[in-house]
Amino acid sequence: MKKQDYGNESISMLKGAERVRTRPAVIFGSDGLEGCEHAVFEILSNAIDEAREGHGREIIVTRFLDKSIQVEDFGRGCPVDWNEGEQRYNWELVFCELYAGGKYNNDAGGDYEYSLGLNGLGACATQYASRFFDAVIRRDGKKYTLHFEKGENVGGLQAEKQDRKQTGSCFRWLPDLDVFTDIDIPLSYFTDTIKRQAVVNAGVKFVLRDETSLKKFEEHVFCYEKGILDYVTELTEESALTMPQFWEADRKGRDREDKPEYKLKISAAVCFSNKFQLTEYYHNSSWLEHGGAPEKAARAGFVSAINSYLKENGKYNKNESAVTWQDVTDCLVLVTNCFSTQTSYANQTKKAITNKFVQEAMTEFFKSRLQVYFIENKAEADRVAEQVLINKRSRETAEKTRQNVRNNLIKKVDISNRVQKFVDCRSKDPDRRELYIVEGDSALGSVKLSRDAEFQGIMPVRGKILNCLKADYVRIFKSEIITDLIKVLGCGVEITGGKKAADLSTFDLNALRWNKIIICTDADVDGFQIRTLILTMLYRLVPTLIQEGYVYIAESPLFEINYKDKTWFAYSNREKDEIVSEIGEGKKITIQRSKGLGENDPEMMWMTTMNPATRRLIKVIPQDAEETARMFDLLEGDNLQGRKDHIAENGYRFLELADIS
Repeated sequence: MKKQDYGNESISMLKGAERVRTRPAVIFGSDGLEGCEHAVFEILSNAIDEAREGHGREIIVTRFLDKSIQVEDFGRGCPVDWNEGEQRYNWELVFCELYAGGKYNNDAGGDYEYSLGLNGLGACATQYASRFFDAVIRRDGKKYTLHFEKGENVGGLQAEKQDRKQTGSCFRWLPDLDVFTDIDIPLSYFTDTIKRQAVVNAGVKFVLRDETSLKKFEEHVFCYEKGILDYVTELTEESALTMPQFWEADRKGRDREDKPEYKLKISAAVCFSNKFQLTEYYHNSSWLEHGGAPEKAARAGFVSAINSYLKENGKYNKNESAVTWQDVTDCLVLVTNCFSTQTSYANQTKKAITNKFVQEAMTEFFKSRLQVYFIENKAEADRVAEQVLINKRSRETAEKTRQNVRNNLIKKVDISNRVQKFVDCRSKDPDRRELYIVEGDSALGSVKLSRDAEFQGIMPVRGKILNCLKADYVRIFKSEIITDLIKVLGCGVEITGGKKAADLSTFDLNALRWNKIIICTDADVDGFQIRTLILTMLYRLVPTLIQEGYVYIAESPLFEINYKDKTWFAYSNREKDEIVSEIGEGKKITIQRSKGLGENDPEMMWMTTMNPATRRLIKVIPQDAEETARMFDLLEGDNLQGRKDHIAENGYRFLELADIS
């Protein structure tokens, strides 16, 4: 069938609810459970903004058995009536328009000076992503109700009179499984999120109602009258080296000279402990899980102040290296709670901020406050200094011991003569060494000629190794190919297999002799199967190597493209087409399917497969390995009907690979 032309009619635009329902990850960061959870936080943050502005001091969150969620606040109530300026109803703007809200002029003294929700996305996006969304709003002596289904309003705005003293907003919605892959938000998400919000919103009472059986609810109440100070005190009650401190300051500045000035409100609760450590950063109530500017500021400010104190008081030994952030955090409990009228979030999920001024102001804040604190509290300062030095020296001793153990293991174990056809490299530094696992003797010869013998070793596997998913451990450890490979890795195995595995040591990651383990096979069906067998073996016997990111796959080119005296390598049909298009149609181009590894000349092998500067490596992540094992079990295991069904449904996608004509 002819492909559709890419012309003027090819461009289309998503409208209304489809802007969110089609691409939820753009707004919520994920179309899975994490995105569904973020939608909850979007609604919760609006209630929090109201409470912070002094409108209502209680927020009630309800988790229902049908997986719907309700958030109720007692603030002023969201404006929903006619908006003369926009010539539309406010409910349409709030719930049906992205980038519409009341928080855009916060830097000019608007309704929300320090707001968590600034982008005008949350309420609308959550409504669009819901199977149903009900809003009850009390304000101006009226009770307004709205009902939405799959992003569309049903019945318009309904209003009835009520007591003018009753104000607030109540939203109940059911996340849509047509939008999110999972909507079963665990109770732990609610308790963790709500507790964090209670910590950073001093004095606000949060009530979590969890429906445990039909119309029966368990209640959890969270409230910290002094906010982060109460929280840090609670955490360090039995392990404090120093008394918890609360520091705060107001600053004004700009991220760039030509940018507008904005306000920054800094607060931090600090304590040092020899038994407990924690660093948490919050900005406009959002937990910055990935830190950003505040974390960088804490690193710079704390390390600088503590390092200066150690130097000035002669605490360092002669020629001793300076302390690091790790040495400080090993005994630090720090919770920051900052607000700014302009915030640059890394993305809509608000897990990191990037404001340059925030980083600079907080760095100076930490440094100066610590210096004053150390001057005014000499005994506590000395305890902190001694503990940080203990952390530093313990870390250095552990690192030195670990390195010595690794080096000694390499010196003691000369396996190059014990494992047939294994080719070692010259370097003994485990942080440099790379092991290429290749298929067969022909590939061994080609890779050996093209490698960098200083740091690249080679281990050939002869034929197709055992399917480790189907075999029991006794049979696995009878395989000479597998036991030889485990010996070459040097780290032992994570499973014991009885007498047959007696000569393989118990797993020890510190004994691993390589920085990278690279599976290198031909780019054909046999090569893919051998790669899968090796990966399956690693997944079953040494899964930690995959979890810790030591395992890679070397991508081999599929095509060699020649034009005049130049050569290109393409790793896919699409890449081949792009290269040909760049050269230009009508030119005398030769394209040939790349040969097997054993037939490639050393120069090509070095450039495409061995050279760290030009090769393509794919890091194997745990999910890759799990999916590989699952699929391999389906294709090679005992589920005959499952295999037939899978081939019937998906076989057409791989016909090109089967074409050997």
